[in-house]
Amino acid sequence: MFGLNDTPEGTDVLDLLKQDHRQVDDLFEEYEALRGDGANRAKGELAARICDALSVHAAVEEEIFYPAVRKADAETRDLVSEAAVEHQSLKDIISRLQAAPVTDPLYDAGVKVLNEYVKHHVKEEENELFPRVRKMDLDREALGQRVLERKAELERKARTPDVTRNGGARRAMART
Repeated sequence: MFGLNDTPEGTDVLDLLKQDHRQVDDLFEEYEALRGDGANRAKGELAARICDALSVHAAVEEEIFYPAVRKADAETRDLVSEAAVEHQSLKDIISRLQAAPVTDPLYDAGVKVLNEYVKHHVKEEENELFPRVRKMDLDREALGQRVLERKAELERKARTPDVTRNGGARRAMART
């Protein structure tokens, strides 16, 4: 606002990733606030949004951010490797949620576990990895611009109907 921001137009990759973290946390809070039998449609829609947001976020981290920061020291490489493994666990839960109907008795538990995994992952990234990245000689703005461009591309694809995608989060909306 007053020229104190050291990144032009908010493209610092760390700020963008943190913004994604906050947005998905807000979606999880919305989901938790939904109660009652009539909430299934809204739960299915929110779960689909959560899954899509996490999938896009994971993709830009894996395709752009992690390869750029993996080049640092051994501890940073280890943190990135651990984060990549965590992504696989998150993807597994996401695929299970997408395949299950929202009326499944374990659906809410699946969303809750996904939320807990995401919180753990975010805490490690923001408290351990991001401080190390801040110290790196890295053009975080250019990296952020690449992330924004790829994210926009992935979000367009996520909004495009895919007849092969038969996920529960999507099916659940049609069943309620």
